[in-house]
Amino acid sequence: MSSSADRTGGADRTAGHESAALDEIELAGELMIAATASNAERLPTARIDEVLLHQPPEAEEPGAPEGRNS
Repeated sequence: MSSSADRTGGADRTAGHESAALDEIELAGELMIAATASNAERLPTARIDEVLLHQPPEAEEPGAPEGRNS
């Protein structure tokens, strides 16, 4: 015989799995958007990290020219 605590614990685990699955779907969607926006054949690893880790693009090295036409 199962108690109500057993049933509640199972629901909590299911909700946790659903939440994790939704997070994975969201990340996959963000990667698809980034890949679609990229002109490259493959999405660079650095760009994947930016998308998945929500990091801004790396800044250019200090002292590097800001533009090609300057």
